[in-house]
Amino acid sequence: MTSPTPRIPGTTPVKGLHHVTVMAQDPQRNIDFYSQTLGQRLVKVTVNFDDPGTYHFYYGDLTGQPGTIMTHFPWPGAKRGTRGNGEVVATAYSAPRESLGYWQDRLSEHGFTFREGTRFGETILTLEDPDGTWVELIFEGGQPVQPWPASPVPQEHALRGFHSVTAWVRDTGGVRDLLVGQLGFTEEGSEPDAEGRRTRFKGSGEGLGLFVDVVERPGKGRGNFGAGSVHHVALRTRNDAEQEAYLAGLEAAGYRPTPVQDRQYFHSIYFREPNGVLFEIATDAPGFPADEPVEELGRHLKLPAWFESRRATIEAHVPKIVNREYGVTIGTRDLGAAPQPAPEVNGVEVYTAGRPLEEARVAMVLLHGRGGTAQDILGLAEEFNLSAFAYLAPQAEGNSWYPLSFLAPVERNQPHLDRALATVDGVLGELESRGIPPHNVVVGGFSQGACLALEYASRAGRRLGGVIALSGSLITLDQRGDLGGTPVFMGVAPDDAHIPLSRFQESAAHLRERGAAVDARVYPGLGHAINKDELDAAREIMQRVVGGSL
Repeated sequence: MTSPTPRIPGTTPVKGLHHVTVMAQDPQRNIDFYSQTLGQRLVKVTVNFDDPGTYHFYYGDLTGQPGTIMTHFPWPGAKRGTRGNGEVVATAYSAPRESLGYWQDRLSEHGFTFREGTRFGETILTLEDPDGTWVELIFEGGQPVQPWPASPVPQEHALRGFHSVTAWVRDTGGVRDLLVGQLGFTEEGSEPDAEGRRTRFKGSGEGLGLFVDVVERPGKGRGNFGAGSVHHVALRTRNDAEQEAYLAGLEAAGYRPTPVQDRQYFHSIYFREPNGVLFEIATDAPGFPADEPVEELGRHLKLPAWFESRRATIEAHVPKIVNREYGVTIGTRDLGAAPQPAPEVNGVEVYTAGRPLEEARVAMVLLHGRGGTAQDILGLAEEFNLSAFAYLAPQAEGNSWYPLSFLAPVERNQPHLDRALATVDGVLGELESRGIPPHNVVVGGFSQGACLALEYASRAGRRLGGVIALSGSLITLDQRGDLGGTPVFMGVAPDDAHIPLSRFQESAAHLRERGAAVDARVYPGLGHAINKDELDAAREIMQRVVGGSL
């Protein structure tokens, strides 16, 4: 088949896979599996640019060329994720067809069990890495990649970069519309799978990482992100100009891509297809040898220029690791105590997501709206996509923080309002007891939860890292005290049936008069909902909190 022309002007069909990013747990165990068991070179040791206290490891061939790059964020103590719809669940490497016996023996010798099967006529071995991530070896006639001379795997048996990824989805149509309709993939065919029906899509390139497989699982549960979960899969684009064209085209098609992110070794945009699978489009350049010679790749902790002034602090915070290729040690911190359970505050259950509390320096407290749930509001954690944060969401009794409208006389919402404020204060106190002070905490909410977040910040008498109020306003306008420059974002529709525009504007003015740095935006046509611009504005506040936490 020939690739169709993508619908996005100024672009060529996407070649295939660029990299895959996964959450891990123990950093040394991760290094030893991917470099010493699978024989992939650790080509870069850097940090998560959204969370500079966390490593970001990149594995690949000699230079880490696109189509070979497996990346990991190791969060010590993180809970295991569970596979489900709306995520990539497996990454497959290409292996020489004649090396099946070698890899069966090698994996067994290293203590890994595997299952053998066939897929589209090729033999496949499936195993779990130490964090439970499915890694697959597909034995085919692929082309060798740039060999890593120090690999423990003989060159004739070395893995040849990626073959494919597998995503689980409710409906294949959403992925088809993106890959074929927007990005120029071709649909190669389908076959039965143990989980449903597998459909294969092929990029337009040659050689490495050409395939995205999608298994349709209608009615099955969604995945739960944690250690071992694939965070996103990145697709290749040639250069910045083409990426900008994809950004504009995907935005016009309703995919809500992020602005371009500078990842030092490539530039990235992120977006989700309708099932929830997170995709990235990454540029091939500048590549991993951009800041150190090929022979030195992976030997040093490399930081972008904007983090160099904090190198000593970062090196003291990241765990101690050993790169086996050189025998060099990076980082100084020994791994800490066992994970602590999530708190229960004032008899209220608190749900958590994101970074484990014992590893976090920054946190976000999310407050659901009337009729909502803590689990619902925690869905914003995926939208914010900032791995530095621990997210905590208390669950209101009866799914409501107080019984009447926020505009009702305060005494008619008592004692429920005081209990709700005490719950928020209790969560902040619990975080402070674990080493996360209020100025490293963002309090946010939607609707009734947004009103509660603003009211708490107004009454707290201490500076918070930020406040995010999505369709909300202050409950009272008679509080006093300097808010000390606390960043506040507020968003609302001019005709919101629950939040009068006049009250929204009065709330913003009141907070400004007391010294808060208020960004209040009115969105015609928003309704009582949340839009991308609001999420981007919230993310900016959160990123500033991360930057000030080291």
